[in-house]
Amino acid sequence: MSARCQLTGAEPGFGNRISHSHRRTRRRFDPNIQRRRYWLPGEGRWVRLTLSARAIKTIDVIGIEAAVARMRARGERI
Repeated sequence: MSARCQLTGAEPGFGNRISHSHRRTRRRFDPNIQRRRYWLPGEGRWVRLTLSARAIKTIDVIGIEAAVARMRARGERI
């Protein structure tokens, strides 16, 4: 599963791990990605989405229909 949110487009960030001696090695900051299933009443079917925790909260506010419309406007395949 790729660490990318379908709604917000959140992807991993990259930076440095810094040890006590201040040596630096590369590290990766992954977004909090979850797989969620939503019922789309307009289409009469379930959709399984890969979402960040922030996107799940956004869907709670704007609704699944509006969220799917945003994803399709960005060219996301659902």
